[in-house]
Amino acid sequence: MSAFSKHPVARRASLMCAAILTLNCTLTHAETLHVVTEDSSYSYLKDGKVAGSASVIVEQTLALAGITDYRMTLYPWARAYDMARLEPNVLIYPIIRTAGREALFNWVGELDQVTPMFYKLRERKDVLVKDLSDAKRYSVGVVRDDARQQYLEGKGFTKVVVSANNLDNLRKLISGQLELVPMPEREAREQCEDLHIAFADLEAVYTLDELSKGLYIALSRSTPDDTVKRIRQAFDTLKADGSLARALAQQPR
Repeated sequence: MSAFSKHPVARRASLMCAAILTLNCTLTHAETLHVVTEDSSYSYLKDGKVAGSASVIVEQTLALAGITDYRMTLYPWARAYDMARLEPNVLIYPIIRTAGREALFNWVGELDQVTPMFYKLRERKDVLVKDLSDAKRYSVGVVRDDARQQYLEGKGFTKVVVSANNLDNLRKLISGQLELVPMPEREAREQCEDLHIAFADLEAVYTLDELSKGLYIALSRSTPDDTVKRIRQAFDTLKADGSLARALAQQPR
């Protein structure tokens, strides 16, 4: 005979605790998914809503996965990155997949390929970059916690100026506070449109081939396995049926 059978009150209390634990587990599994991104040519605010080609893909993926309880928010990159790295049930996009980030996230799938280039103002004839060592002589604008910051600092760049987003970096380039900004062409064109300047005013002077990487959708490590599986399967389906390619073909903004 168990001790519980001798003490009905204790047994009832234990059963109640077990029920509460079961409920808590259910609630944790069903927590709202927090979808985070930054302002870019792939994701941006339009009429008070997060829009953009990558945002469309994420929404289609979640719908196909049967996930309706989520909120999508645009943040400065550093905040979005920390949320996805440290908190449960967070989806982040688009994020560059690097060796240093590999174990930090559950990777869903590749959205696109990007190759950043160093851009300068075309009028700055004094800024000459033939190789990566040349670029170290100049002030370079990066986004906080972005893969480009991590890469350049790892290569010994010391004249790094950190901003919240690429648009701030481009403003600083135009005003003369910076001499170089590393961006993919798509991003550079879109940012020039935002600031109402001609893309031709910029000049690409060096291609960062080592930073040619895939842009991904990723989930925080503590996201439930079943959620990760469903989202991956849904993304693979959209990629296979051409939905991904069609969404990316949309013009930025």
